[in-house]
Amino acid sequence: MQAMTYHGPKRVRVENKPEPRIEHPNDVILRVTRAAICGSDIHLYEGLIPDTRVGHTFGHEFTGVVEELGPSVQTLKRGDRVVVPFNISCGTCYFCKRGLTANCENTNPNADLACGVYGYSHTTGGYDGGQAEYVRVPFADVGPMKIPDDMDDEDVLFLSDILPTAYQGAEMGEIVDGDTVVVYGAGPVGILTARCAWLMGAGRVIMVDHVDYRLAFARRYAQVETINYRQVDDIVLHIKKMTDGRGADVCIDAVGCDASGSHMHTVLGKILKLEGGAPTAIEWCINTARKGGKISLIGVYGPPWNMIPIGTAMNKGLTLRMNQCNVKRYMPHLLEHIRAGRIDAKGIISHRLSIEEIPYGYEIFTKKQDECIKCVIVPPRAA
Repeated sequence: MQAMTYHGPKRVRVENKPEPRIEHPNDVILRVTRAAICGSDIHLYEGLIPDTRVGHTFGHEFTGVVEELGPSVQTLKRGDRVVVPFNISCGTCYFCKRGLTANCENTNPNADLACGVYGYSHTTGGYDGGQAEYVRVPFADVGPMKIPDDMDDEDVLFLSDILPTAYQGAEMGEIVDGDTVVVYGAGPVGILTARCAWLMGAGRVIMVDHVDYRLAFARRYAQVETINYRQVDDIVLHIKKMTDGRGADVCIDAVGCDASGSHMHTVLGKILKLEGGAPTAIEWCINTARKGGKISLIGVYGPPWNMIPIGTAMNKGLTLRMNQCNVKRYMPHLLEHIRAGRIDAKGIISHRLSIEEIPYGYEIFTKKQDECIKCVIVPPRAA
C-alpha cells in the first residue's frame, strides 16, 4: 500500500509499505477514506517530539471502511463506515471505566504517559497511523464509531480529534455565561475551541495569533475578536487594557510546543531539545488571566520540562486544567451538534489532497502557505 513515512525532521515521503494485518482477535483493518494532517503531526514533522522513528506513518485523524475483522470483534462488520478516536483505549482499565480514555493504562508501554495514539511517536506506543491506504485498528469494539448513513465522511472526520479536543478545552475552562475567553492559536483546534466557547455561554471570545489569514478566517468562521500579537507592543498589557485591567476569565492554550518564543526558549527547546518546545502560550495564559481565573491547556508539549511562571499562577490563584482529549466521551454529543448545524466541522477544510501530495500538505501547513487552514487526504481507494 501507499503510506506516508517519516525520514527525519522536515522529511516525509510517500512510499510502499506492507499492508497491515490482524494481530489480535479484536483488531480490524480499515480501508482509509479520509485522513487529515494535524498540528500534532507538525510537532513530529519538525522533530520536536522524542522517539519519532524513521519509517513511521503519521496520522491520527481518519475515517475508513471495515475490510477485515478479527474473530472476536462483536460490534462491527465488513463494509461499516467508521470514524476512529485518536486515543487507543482498552475500555476495561481503571481509567477507561471512568471515561478517561486518554489515560488508558493498557495501550501504551510508557504507562506514565498518555494512552496509545495512532501515528504518533513511540512514546505513545508506536502504532502506525492513517495517512495511508489501510490502517490497523486495535480494540475495535471500543474506539470506532459508526458513521450515520445520512452523513458523509468529512462531516464527522474531525470527531477523531480536533473537535472533541476543542470542546474539552472549552469545557475544562469551566466557562460560565458572560465570561471573557482568550484563545491562543488560530489553528484548526483554536478556531473550533472558539466555536465551542460560544456554545458554553461565553460573552466575549478573543483569539491571538500572528498569521493574518488565519485570524481573518477565525473572524468569519467563529465570530471572534482577534489580535495579531506582532502588531502590539505587549500582548499581556494589551489584553488587560481590553478587559478593564483585570485580565480574562478563561485563557486557553491551543498552540503547544511549536510556539514562537524568546531566543532562550528557541535555544533550549528547539535547538538543544532541553525543554518541550517554547512554552510562550502557557506564559501568556498565566499572565493574561485575571486573579482567580482559569487556564485550559490543550496544546501538545514534549518532555522533559518547560520553564513556566508557576509561581505567578500560584499567587494569582489560577486553576489550571489539562489533558489529552477523552475523545470517545464527546463523540455522540458532538455528532448531534454537527447534525443540528451548530458546528460546521468540515467548514475548516481548506485543502483536499491526494496521498501523493502529503509532503506538499506538510509543507504548506507548516509554513502557513496558500492560506492553509486544514489539509485532508483522499486516498486512491477512498471511493
